[in-house]
Amino acid sequence: MIAYLKGTFTEITPTSMIVECAGVGYEVNISLNTYTALQSEKEGRVLTTEVIREDAHLLYGFATHAEQILFVKLTSVSGVGPNTARVILSSYAPNELTQIIETGQTDALKAVKGIGLKTAQRILVDLKGKLTLTEEMAPSGSGAGINMPDAHAAEEAVSALKMLGFADAPVRKTVKTILMREPSAPVEDIIKQALRML
Repeated sequence: MIAYLKGTFTEITPTSMIVECAGVGYEVNISLNTYTALQSEKEGRVLTTEVIREDAHLLYGFATHAEQILFVKLTSVSGVGPNTARVILSSYAPNELTQIIETGQTDALKAVKGIGLKTAQRILVDLKGKLTLTEEMAPSGSGAGINMPDAHAAEEAVSALKMLGFADAPVRKTVKTILMREPSAPVEDIIKQALRML
């Protein structure tokens, strides 16, 4: 199992990144939280969890151990696959998600794409009382990130949301609505808001 990758970040988007290690580029699936933490970095270390399927070997990467732990715990719940776990972790910061689970907020989990009532209840039953809010899970700042021109932010947000499984038309409409309210919103904020609106 690959525990982490340490190297150059040759490419990073809100849903994936390429980490070059000793001349080999590894594609790593990431959440919006990891993107926010690493988007301005040129190199570093990314914690990884390997998911092996019949048709693919996939790597999921994390900027913090807290997020990695939540990913592993979420994917241990029946009916929650790695992509669904990534969408959940893109919708909420680790501390928010921990509080949602510990306080039994079914509606907050149901607001995430791919999570129905039964799955939300299963997550709460399986994980409540098994998560600890550590200092590492506390918010690491405003999450404002780097402001980009509106067109660039809009296109990057649309692309990321489509990769997460949303249809083009509703994605573009939602992103447009968000940018009308907040013209200078950075891409990660646009995606977070869109995930709660779609």
